[in-house]
Amino acid sequence: MRDRIELVEKSNPDISMRKQCELLGIARSSVDYRRVPENEEDLRIKRILDETYLIDPCLGSRRLVTILERDHGIAINRKKVQRLRREMGIEAIYCKPRTSIPDDGHRKYPYLLRNLAVERPDQVWCTDITYVPMPGGSAYLCAVMDWYSRKVLGWAVSNTMGTGLCLEALGKALQNTGKVPAIFNTDQGCQFTSAEWIGRLKDLDIQISMDGKGRWMDNVFIERLWRSVKYEEIYLFEHATVIALCAGLEKWFDRYNTWRPHETLGNETPASVYALETPSDDSLTDPQEIQKKIA
Repeated sequence: MRDRIELVEKSNPDISMRKQCELLGIARSSVDYRRVPENEEDLRIKRILDETYLIDPCLGSRRLVTILERDHGIAINRKKVQRLRREMGIEAIYCKPRTSIPDDGHRKYPYLLRNLAVERPDQVWCTDITYVPMPGGSAYLCAVMDWYSRKVLGWAVSNTMGTGLCLEALGKALQNTGKVPAIFNTDQGCQFTSAEWIGRLKDLDIQISMDGKGRWMDNVFIERLWRSVKYEEIYLFEHATVIALCAGLEKWFDRYNTWRPHETLGNETPASVYALETPSDDSLTDPQEIQKKIA
């Protein structure tokens, strides 16, 4: 949407702004819209909610109201807590009754990794989105990780958490590696059940796997990544702009991939494990076939 808005030429002598908006498929009012800065108190509460979620993702709105008042002196009602968490894209983990069947446009896929031996890079990739608090607003970070080596293959940042953010991170991962995974695991968020995301994976002939509802442990490696990147980069430096945030994340992910040893990898780095291991399935490493898929 923002890209199309920027195409409007306000001083064009031949085509009126109304006609341009009609041709571009955008609302006339969106051209002059200026985003209202978010309330500073709401930003502070979101920061606390985000930190609390990393400590205990099972807390519901009732308990969070108690914690906010007891530990931070914030008097807040439950409905506001629910609204702020909804804006952040997070919810408490708990068992939910199966009361409805999703329609074809948002089909859910089974979890394929249970009891699966992941023995090589590019056998399984995973992805997720996390909320990024900033002094003057907020952003969202999406990263694609190789399940075997824990290497972050691609990532993207946006001020919205739409499917476009996820597709951008996926595109960077494909471009950076020149590989296509056999299985791609995500949660059941609307971005990953959308027709655009599912269609892209099917075009690449990738098997689709999704976590069980409320089963954050099914995607535990990338959940652990969020804890590290937030406490070591995002909370520590509080970048004021998206440009500064991206520059900081670029350095952090490079250090994470190429410098920091992982005990579960025999104290090797994710990049070294990803580079040394060679997939046994030649069909996944044929350069011509890969380029046809990711083009």
